[in-house]
Amino acid sequence: MALLLSFAGHTAYADDWVGTWATAPEFTGPGDMPQHTTLTDNAIRQIVHVSIGGDVLRLQLSNEFSREPVEIRSIYIADAKDSTAIDAKSARYLTFSGKRNVTIEGGQALFSDELRYALKPLQRLSITVNYGKTPQNATSHRGSRTTSYIMKGESKPKKAFVVEEALDHWYNIAAIDVKADKPTCWAVLGNSITDGRGTTTNMQNRWTDVCAEYMDGKVGILNLGIGGNCVLRGGLSEPALKRFDRDIMSQRGITGIVIYEGINDIGGSRSVEQTEKELIEAYELFIGKARAAGLKVVGATITPIGNTMYWSHYHEALRQTINEWIRTSGKFDAVIDFDQVLSDPAKPTWMRADYQYDWLHPNAAGYKSMGLKAAEVLSPMSKMSCDK
Repeated sequence: MALLLSFAGHTAYADDWVGTWATAPEFTGPGDMPQHTTLTDNAIRQIVHVSIGGDVLRLQLSNEFSREPVEIRSIYIADAKDSTAIDAKSARYLTFSGKRNVTIEGGQALFSDELRYALKPLQRLSITVNYGKTPQNATSHRGSRTTSYIMKGESKPKKAFVVEEALDHWYNIAAIDVKADKPTCWAVLGNSITDGRGTTTNMQNRWTDVCAEYMDGKVGILNLGIGGNCVLRGGLSEPALKRFDRDIMSQRGITGIVIYEGINDIGGSRSVEQTEKELIEAYELFIGKARAAGLKVVGATITPIGNTMYWSHYHEALRQTINEWIRTSGKFDAVIDFDQVLSDPAKPTWMRADYQYDWLHPNAAGYKSMGLKAAEVLSPMSKMSCDK
């Protein structure tokens, strides 16, 4: 049965549902909508990279940032191959209260019925959505780092998928849960460095992907990063203070969270003292909510801003102060020192030249080192008992 969600607080679900993939929903402006066609009456094929596997799954869909309903005529999943290709034999249709079609009202989200499916750890999964009428502004995730493909008309598993438009956004898909026997699962709060700016499109090499790979797909890793996002105010999409309960605390089966956000607040700060105070208060608020839910909390240091538009002596001093608090406050169960991983030993306020994409964001090599460091810290804290 499809389940409507409420994000007033940490929502309780069946104990055996655990997240294997998630993304943070956002409002979609004209620039991030299809430019040459439309979603209405058409199909879209979207690819995701899961962490843990399972034999039963469900898909969460979101229309939370749209005012109008979205009509879905059908959705089927399949093992993904290259580009739009799928293993048609693996294709299975999802249902919603026993039906293939569902309408999601504006401002709402829901789950599909549970589906038996042999989801392998770390695999790429194709999700094909056949739309009816769609809103003017969809609910999407802009920074998918993964190409989605739009086809005119209805798509069927054994029918050739003829691409009308390709674009690097996800639409309406929000999370995948599996039934699993109490594995560890981490939800990651972040901005564009977690979202993966500077990674290789379609290679699934964000630091969270690398971390999941190095933990052999036995630990759930949920990437809730949003490019341009801030903790306090401003930036792109809802700030972390507003989205924390929905995007982090409402994930299913999580045993811990990683807080890795603040660089945009620091870089855009006009008052170092106020930003320092408010950032620490926000971190403490997140930590308190997580602790109240029985979750572990890991902090991650803010990476270098030298040679970027964010740098000044004042902003660098603020970054150093925040990092010192993260490292030494004792508020976290552990710390992932991303600053130490990426900083140039000869010029510590700058990112290493061989790790930088645009000096603010890492390149693929930088993300790989971040993922390895994250796995090094999270592995001892993770129960490695799930072998699905």
